[in-house]
Amino acid sequence: MSEEVEARIARLGLQLPEVAKPLAAYAPAVVSGNHVYTAGQLPLVSGSLPATGVVSDSGAEGTVSPERAAELAERCALNAIAAVKSQIEDLDRVQRIVKVTGFVASAPDFYGQPAVVDGASTLLGRVFAGAGVHARSAVGVSVLPLNSPVEVELIVEFA
Repeated sequence: MSEEVEARIARLGLQLPEVAKPLAAYAPAVVSGNHVYTAGQLPLVSGSLPATGVVSDSGAEGTVSPERAAELAERCALNAIAAVKSQIEDLDRVQRIVKVTGFVASAPDFYGQPAVVDGASTLLGRVFAGAGVHARSAVGVSVLPLNSPVEVELIVEFA
């Protein structure tokens, strides 16, 4: 059982969700050797996006604030953790979060992608402690699936 890691998740007031169903022809996560590669995870909650649109500092209609986007990136990471668990069953087997790639649907004048993806990185550090320290890319894009503001994928090493 994944008692230590899942206990940390519970202490954070969070609960692992069901693994999101793929939106197309792919698997939510796959194992190769001693690594789990997750598909890009959206911030789905019970199958729905809690917010849509591009991330912007402008506050304009149809945009998402950087602070809200960071919260959504945290949810992406939680969904990715669930996908990892679906492959290795016991989250205490995680040796290290190797790489995080975060995609941020960005307004043309938004340059704060690293701060948005910090939502995911911070959660991974809180859940996995030292094993949560990772390499990372934070990429601005024009649009994401379902008009999601953020998407996060992980590479995880396990024993």
